[in-house]
Amino acid sequence: MSAADPDGPEVIGPRPKAERSIGSLLSDLASETVLLFRQELALLKAELHEMFGRLGQGAAALGAGAMIAFSGWLVLLAAAVLGLATVLPAWAAALIVAVATLVIGGILLLIGKKRLDSRKLMPTRTLRSLREDEAWLRGRLQ
Repeated sequence: MSAADPDGPEVIGPRPKAERSIGSLLSDLASETVLLFRQELALLKAELHEMFGRLGQGAAALGAGAMIAFSGWLVLLAAAVLGLATVLPAWAAALIVAVATLVIGGILLLIGKKRLDSRKLMPTRTLRSLREDEAWLRGRLQ
């Protein structure tokens, strides 16, 4: 009897050490899932830190550029007043440039206000999707 009978009863022996219980596997799965989540969260934090650093540098450059551009705008307005003052009295030249600047500024403010209307800033598609999800969930729970 050197060969085992294939039709005979199966002999059950001790489990090999490599085979683990389902409970142990589930426990490992849970702990590794938590570890993966923590690693992904750490990566997200690092990326956000880097992104906000670049965002801060960009905002500083924008602020500096805006200040310099505004200074240039003031010099340009002064040049317009001086140029008009060669053909008009100085007070009239300054008044014309001031009124023109105020009209342009007022128009831009009205355009900006209209574009910043709070109703247009609502995430309507997301809100609609959330309402649909809520309705679906309520239907499933009833």
